[in-house]
This record gives sequence, C-alpha cells and structure tokens, in this order.
Amino acid sequence: QAQLVESGGGSVQAGGSLRLSCAGPGITAGTYAMGWFRQAPGKEREGVAAIDTYANTAYSESVEGRFTISKDNVKHILTLQMDSLKVEDTGMYYCAVDGRKGSASWYLEYGMNTWGEGTLVTISS
Repeated sequence: QAQLVESGGGSVQAGGSLRLSCAGPGITAGTYAMGWFRQAPGKEREGVAAIDTYANTAYSESVEGRFTISKDNVKHILTLQMDSLKVEDTGMYYCAVDGRKGSASWYLEYGMNTWGEGTLVTISS
C-alpha cells in the first residue's frame, strides 16, 4: 500500500495554475513536517515547499510568491497551489513527510524520509 499518493498533476500553459494534493496512510498524527519536491528532466531533485507542524513554511526562491503550501490537519491532506506557472516548473512533483523535528527550511534542503511516487507537471509555452 502506498504511503503517500499525489494527485492534481497535468499539463497547462505558462501563466496557468495547478493544485496538487497528497494524502495517504503516511500522514499521521506523528507527522512533523510535510513538503513538496520536484525533479526536472536531467536535473537533481529539489525542494519546492515545506510546512512543519506549527504551520511554518519555507519555499525555494524559484517559487516564492507563486506557490502556496497548506495542510488540512483533520483530513490529513497536503496541498500545493501553483500559480503563474513557468515552463521551468515542469517536472515530477513528489509529496514527502517526516516525523523528525526540524525546521521547514532544513527539510527543504535535506529532504524527508517518506515519499510518494510523484505526479507529473508539464508547463508549455
């Protein structure tokens, strides 16, 4: 059984919006932080946005002001609202969670320990 399942990926034109969601048994009361990471073709995986148990958030510079991460503590759903999308936002987007205590910015840089299988986002010009 998949611990985390992403949804909401797709293909849109530059300037458009997409909303990604993540849910699954991997999100529990013990989850301390959740985040979104992406991997573009030919590039390494990078942190996009992270949120900790206190709702502190961190964003990569490339998405700051365009993407918004949020979580529903009741439904155990993580969401990434992506606006003003650019061609360079294209990639596989992964949801991740971690039970260790750390800052959102730390997780953004070093990753998390439980991952989903990803959802593809394609932005065309």
